[in-house]
Amino acid sequence: MGKALITGSSGGLGRAIAKRLALDGFEVWLCYRGREQEARDLATAIGECGGTARLLRFDVASESDVENVLVPALSKDGPLDVLVNNAAVSSEGYMMMQPSSSWQEVVSTNLGGFFLVTRACLKGMVAARKGRIVNIGSLAGSRADVGQVAYAATKAALEGATRALAMEMARWNILVNTVAPGPLTCGMADKLPKDKIEPQIPLRRFGEPEEVAGAVSFLCGPDATYITGQVLAVNGGMGM
Repeated sequence: MGKALITGSSGGLGRAIAKRLALDGFEVWLCYRGREQEARDLATAIGECGGTARLLRFDVASESDVENVLVPALSKDGPLDVLVNNAAVSSEGYMMMQPSSSWQEVVSTNLGGFFLVTRACLKGMVAARKGRIVNIGSLAGSRADVGQVAYAATKAALEGATRALAMEMARWNILVNTVAPGPLTCGMADKLPKDKIEPQIPLRRFGEPEEVAGAVSFLCGPDATYITGQVLAVNGGMGM
């Protein structure tokens, strides 16, 4: 199937996506910044299931990291067939009390990381005249809540960037889409009050990371060759 890079792959959703794409036959490049042991355990688990995984440790928000770690790997073993921009951070609290350093961290990771990693990967995809890019958005991009200004701003911007980049890359058969999950049983949603949020979800439950991974798998597979510039909501019916 080719090579697929997943940023933020040591987190709960990133792990599920990496496992699913490995099951689909991709050689997965596991990009992570922290949680070294989790990343290594994931690579081992993928190998034990017959898949192939490669570890790449760098900060998506650091241009020097991208240039010194990712770019050489792409030059030697690229191009990629799939890029999943999953790495993200959040900052809870009212904007009027948010320090500028917190705002900048969210913007630098969620948007800056998308820009730096995608720009690096696009050159090889353009040369190959094919590729899939899946950005992991959020329900917060269209339906935010109190204390999510920075996070919601970046996820809404990511949807706009998806549509614009899809227009730019269509001539090279590079498809760009966003998968926007609702509350999940892993990651940032761990802090959310399930008893208050679940009644707001038509399906009355939080989503599983594997369900989001399935949507990513679809967009990276043979049945999605005519889909680009779209936002696929995986949120149990929230926002209908």
